[in-house]
Amino acid sequence: MSKGVAVMDGNTESIPSEKAQAVSDSSDLQTHSTVIPNGEAATLELSATSASENEETHPSCCSTTEAPAGPPRSPELEEMTEGLSLEQPRAVPLSNANGAATLAPADQLWSASRDGAVRLRMEGSGQASETPITIHQMFLEAVDHYGDCPALVSKTEGQSVTLTWRQYYEQCRAAAKGFLKLGLERYHGVGILGFNSAEWFISDIGCILAGGLAAGIYTTNSPEACHYVASNCDANILVVENQKQLDKILQVKDQLPHLKAIVQYKGELQQKAPFLYTWAEFMKLGEEIPDEQLNAMIDSLRANECCTLIYTSGTTGNPKGVMLSHDNLTWTARTASLLVDYTYAAEVLVSYLPLSHVAAQMIDMWITMAFAGTVYFAEPDALKGSLATTLKEARPTYFMGVPRVWEKMQEKMKAMGAKTSPMRKRVADWAKSIGLQYNYSAMNGENVVPWGFMLANNLVFKKVRTALGLDRCKICFTGAAPVTKDTLEYFMSLNVPLMELYGMSESSGPHTVSVNSDYKLTSCGKVMPGCKTKLENPDGDGNGEICFWGRNVFMGYLNMPDKTAETLDEDGWLHSGDLGKNDQHEFLYITGRIKELIITAGGENIPPVPIEDALKAEVPILSNSMLIGDKLKFLSMLLTLKCTVDDNGDPTDDLSPEVLDFCQQHGITATKVSEVIANKEPAIYQAIQEGMERINARATSNAQKVQKWVIVERDFSIGGGELGPTMKLRRPIVVKKYQEKIDEIYAVASEKP
Repeated sequence: MSKGVAVMDGNTESIPSEKAQAVSDSSDLQTHSTVIPNGEAATLELSATSASENEETHPSCCSTTEAPAGPPRSPELEEMTEGLSLEQPRAVPLSNANGAATLAPADQLWSASRDGAVRLRMEGSGQASETPITIHQMFLEAVDHYGDCPALVSKTEGQSVTLTWRQYYEQCRAAAKGFLKLGLERYHGVGILGFNSAEWFISDIGCILAGGLAAGIYTTNSPEACHYVASNCDANILVVENQKQLDKILQVKDQLPHLKAIVQYKGELQQKAPFLYTWAEFMKLGEEIPDEQLNAMIDSLRANECCTLIYTSGTTGNPKGVMLSHDNLTWTARTASLLVDYTYAAEVLVSYLPLSHVAAQMIDMWITMAFAGTVYFAEPDALKGSLATTLKEARPTYFMGVPRVWEKMQEKMKAMGAKTSPMRKRVADWAKSIGLQYNYSAMNGENVVPWGFMLANNLVFKKVRTALGLDRCKICFTGAAPVTKDTLEYFMSLNVPLMELYGMSESSGPHTVSVNSDYKLTSCGKVMPGCKTKLENPDGDGNGEICFWGRNVFMGYLNMPDKTAETLDEDGWLHSGDLGKNDQHEFLYITGRIKELIITAGGENIPPVPIEDALKAEVPILSNSMLIGDKLKFLSMLLTLKCTVDDNGDPTDDLSPEVLDFCQQHGITATKVSEVIANKEPAIYQAIQEGMERINARATSNAQKVQKWVIVERDFSIGGGELGPTMKLRRPIVVKKYQEKIDEIYAVASEKP
């Protein structure tokens, strides 16, 4: 990245100007001033798009102007940032040209106050020196150059509905006016409770433009958990998807003194009340709010102030409101987008992971905005099976799956493979061995194409990609939870290598990234440009706590200065709580989590994930495994068997096809999890015990051997509370839920002489 021009594969691609240039059909916007980076005076004017089109760079939907290079850096900025080092981060000087300054005055790197500003981690050169911009400015860049290209594609009663970037922008302005009309106060929250949709995006950005703090709420939250978020951010307005979510809010509405209105974006309202609005009513509400009033609010937005809250999933205690600034979102989105090979207005993504989670929001909303891509919304039952249909319709060019999504795909493909003819199986096995060989070679930089690869590609790989809807996909990402080596190798063997990402809500999402041309199996990649990682208090093997530095690092936790000070140290480094190490090529490997570390009664520190993953790899009929042993004399495990799920995505008592196949092969008549447990089915229990013995044989010490295990009756799930919104294991909740079983394991052991 040099002065706003990205160089990729030897071809220079221009990046749209960071000067905000609005596109709107309303003539009163033509003379409206905006926030100007580095004090460069500019006026918003209607952009005349050029007639010339480059078919390769721009899709035919768009007439585009050539995207100019980024703004020149002001002499003041050059002078102030010259020679800046990591140890001496300084803020960008404020500019008073036309009374519009991008940054609010700030002398601290953190704030726990809703109206606080922070000093940005700017540096004198490189990616960290990029001019800060607001969400509004980044949005205008997309609209200015790609206004007529598709932005959001939704299904309404089976029909596709597309919003262009210009229509999307205008709807966000209409929503912003609606919020102002409803009395949204500056720095107060708008809670959004519902499945991914155009309305979700529009509510979020509309809230930001109106000076509020957008706050996603998990759809799986109880009424009490919804109340906590709405109360914590002083929500003036709540946007809910349907009656089911509305009912939750109505239960706690009287305990929310700041709440003024509720908007329902799907379906008709089943009751009338002065504070309840349909989406259509809400979008008309602000028609009488003058453009000047909204423009004045937009002008007051500052890149170093909060615009969005991401609530942590709260595995212990209440969730924390992670305050992300405009600069956190815009800088991270633009920096992350530089790592992939994209074409403006040509990329396609599918939105299905919860938008209240940072990974989905950063990819679906902000990174896509950075290159003016198109987002297809999946159906609400995506994770229960319909995602496959949406993928085939959208044929995304980038796709992010959490490990459980990839595991489910793997299970389904293996189940289908088991039913094919012996001849087809042999062809598939041969092709997969070639695929694994080829991808390992590519990963290691050898690029040796094994004999038969083209044949395997035509016979198997292309068909698999097409069947998955990933035939156009340039990169497949995995993140938000640990993924097993078995799953990574399975997809590698099908020529679908998965690129691991790593980060947290507090780092605006990504901090280290793997890409097709630069990855290592089981590593989560290299640090993003302009960011830094350090390992604190490393042990003899180089494992230390992973600490982050960069403009992706959050402002602080809303109203929690103490918790903020625990996470951000005095020098501004973000402490992740994760343990990791770097290899000689600067690839980062996660080796455990400080809070997850099991410290046995004998004082040995044991990371649970490698042991849990090893057992699942040895015994494929297991769905989940959780290691127990903190402050106890030995290790034990809670296990669940693979089962089918009901329409709500909750586990049933019926064994999955994979386990039924195992039962058939071993003469077991059981078809239910409860039957297996009641009969202690010898073949199943023996298979698990033998798998356990194999992983124990590889243990580095006796303390790391698992001595007892038990199968629990019900698989872990989001609905059951054992898994978080991205399917991450919530250990404290599992321990609490199965405390009696755990006590039993250790009581039985202690009774033995």
